[in-house]
Amino acid sequence: MRVVAGIHKGRQLKAVPGNNTRPTTDKVKEAVFQIMGPFFDGGTALDLFAGSGSLGIEALSRGMDSCIFVDKHPKAIQTIKENTSLLRLDSHVEIFRTDAYRALHAASKRELRFDLIFLDPPYNKVSYTELIGVIMKEQLLNENGIIYCEHDLRDALPEEISGLAIIKHLNYGGTIGVTIYQ
Repeated sequence: MRVVAGIHKGRQLKAVPGNNTRPTTDKVKEAVFQIMGPFFDGGTALDLFAGSGSLGIEALSRGMDSCIFVDKHPKAIQTIKENTSLLRLDSHVEIFRTDAYRALHAASKRELRFDLIFLDPPYNKVSYTELIGVIMKEQLLNENGIIYCEHDLRDALPEEISGLAIIKHLNYGGTIGVTIYQ
């Protein structure tokens, strides 16, 4: 697993030990970032269910100003800290060990708004409709913001959720689906 493009292009990232996470492949990262915006001119990202942090780190490498990483597993949090420290991103990140819904409510209380939100939960464990509903209810997405959803290909996500519409849906390897809302 590596950073695909940007200022940290080619740098290796550590994976979370064990079998509890499935890292987004470099091929998938490269393809979806070409769609969402190959490079960013600032902005703030939120990486929920962050795992190793590779999606948020990729966004930072491609020009996002900052990223908040959230995961509830201690090994994932340790891996994110190691990866962001290795790339000297400490001043651009916040890392929280908590449940995704608690993180969303905490972000709302802080009046945070995001340009890019990554949703890559364990497959078949979280309702994307419910999660995006909370994001929109709490007004966490900036105007023209993007929500990236990585999911089991068998999960058909709706064309519209809470005022957002699909801008792209991709299939990878017959098992991974990526749906991008704006």
